[in-house]
Amino acid sequence: MAGKIYIGEISKNEEIQEDCFLMKVKVAASFENPLPGQFVMIRIAGLNDPFLSRPISIYSFSCGENFCLIELLYRVVGKGTQIMAGLIEGSQVEIHGPLGNGFEISDVRENIVFIAGGIGIAPLSLLVENLHRRFPSSLMTLYSGAQRASSVVGLDRPQKICHDVNVCTDDGSMGEKNLVTQVFQKDMKKFSPANTSIYACGPREMLISLAKILSKSKFSCQVSLEERMACGTGACAGCAVAIKYEQGISCYKRVCADGPVFNLADIIWEY
Repeated sequence: MAGKIYIGEISKNEEIQEDCFLMKVKVAASFENPLPGQFVMIRIAGLNDPFLSRPISIYSFSCGENFCLIELLYRVVGKGTQIMAGLIEGSQVEIHGPLGNGFEISDVRENIVFIAGGIGIAPLSLLVENLHRRFPSSLMTLYSGAQRASSVVGLDRPQKICHDVNVCTDDGSMGEKNLVTQVFQKDMKKFSPANTSIYACGPREMLISLAKILSKSKFSCQVSLEERMACGTGACAGCAVAIKYEQGISCYKRVCADGPVFNLADIIWEY
């Protein structure tokens, strides 16, 4: 989906955890309602350095009569996001979106499992809200992992909706001291592949681990990939990943234009 470019105005941009910021941007009421898993490309209006926009998942979205409000949850990891973190209320930004293909939710099952690593909670939070509205009787379970307690973010909304929330940290400073994939693996017997849908987003290492865990099972799992994107529309092909195709043949798909959501079992990982 191509999306459009809007000039947005920041109404809030504050650090909510260590190096993690929540930005709220007002855009025109004509902004298209995003699907869970879609993202925007954002850059400071009128600023040429850094030139490239930054891709950020849509954390939450609401629309009124006069404007829409986009919430973006992001972590400071480089020059571009460091500059973004310094923006104040009233600053203008260019918002290109919504972009990409979101999660497929037409075949949602009785049990829904979300597995988030770090800032990967952002697109899953929007998905949790969307699925709860559409399938209120589904039982939702969230597994959220981070390096430490100060890195745990984005649980406010999911905690109010999910029936079971499992938090773990690498250092044990919050929740269980373990990797989020291992915590899920211990609980796998609670779920039946026939009536369970799994959605995940997180670092590459987490998704590789999850792929290995599910490789010999019949679970269905969709994942949102975190990749560097230059254009966000597929023009540069700089975010291509290898995907299994028909009859054992592989092909390359662009994360920005063909994703960022893919079937976990279709991704060819380079270990």
